[in-house]
Amino acid sequence: MSLFRSATQTLRSPLIQPLRSSSLAAYSSTRLFHQTASRFALAPAERKKIDDAVHAHPVVVFMKGTPEVPQCGFSRAVVQILQVQGVKPECLKTYNVLEDSALREGIKDYSAWPTIPQLFVAGDFQGGADLALSMHTSGELEEVLTKAGALIEPATPPAGTTEQK
Repeated sequence: MSLFRSATQTLRSPLIQPLRSSSLAAYSSTRLFHQTASRFALAPAERKKIDDAVHAHPVVVFMKGTPEVPQCGFSRAVVQILQVQGVKPECLKTYNVLEDSALREGIKDYSAWPTIPQLFVAGDFQGGADLALSMHTSGELEEVLTKAGALIEPATPPAGTTEQK
């Protein structure tokens, strides 16, 4: 019997039903089940491969397409946000999930996030396009990127000159 089938039968057992009396409890237990089950679905070798990729560069994006030719509007949005933020090109690594179906499914299991693109900064999952946009508009993304040392330093005027306003 598969892990998913046995776990589903356990959740449906009469002993578990009283714990699921409210809709909030039902949502929480189902969410916990899916998060736990997805953690077991990713093989250790695949998990290590993704973990190494996520930690190899300060900013990592798993996207559809490439930064030059995104194949999805959400992937394009994340790339544009990172460009507007001023991420150093050498700090950014992107992976085209359309070239590797195992990576496409594996990254979803790794982060427990169902959609692509996925943004990681300093090894930490930040979210998809919606969260990247929200963090960008609130200023939080700039803080995270600065802390990771991934932003281009603003040009400073030469000594002895003053800026004109």
